[in-house]
Amino acid sequence: MKPSAVLIGAIVLLAAARPVLAHHAFAAEYDAKRQVILTGNITKIDWSNPHTHLLIDVKAGDGKHSIWDLELASPNTLEHVGWTRKSLKVGDLITVNGYLAKDGTKLAHARDVWIDGRKVLTNSARDGGPGQ
Repeated sequence: MKPSAVLIGAIVLLAAARPVLAHHAFAAEYDAKRQVILTGNITKIDWSNPHTHLLIDVKAGDGKHSIWDLELASPNTLEHVGWTRKSLKVGDLITVNGYLAKDGTKLAHARDVWIDGRKVLTNSARDGGPGQ
């Protein structure tokens, strides 16, 4: 086998393994003892594997705005509980109960999502979060 073929084969294998390496356990990134409730308007929805992400604009008590990244279950898991790509839209005002990232960034694992005072999602028990 030519060295270039070996190199190409190695690159293909590494590229295929990347999505698996990107997936992580809840405890690796989030702190189950640091719960947060956030309310804001959705600015972006990223419906892709391995996790769906919502970006929301949260207005603090001092009037300052900050963008939070909320990680949810995989699109497949969300579909199994009845969600579709149209369940939420940019501009929707949501409230989220979740867990803060260990690294102190504006990232949280979304556990429960409410719209207009009604709960529309309780994240899957398969997400590895607290109480599993």
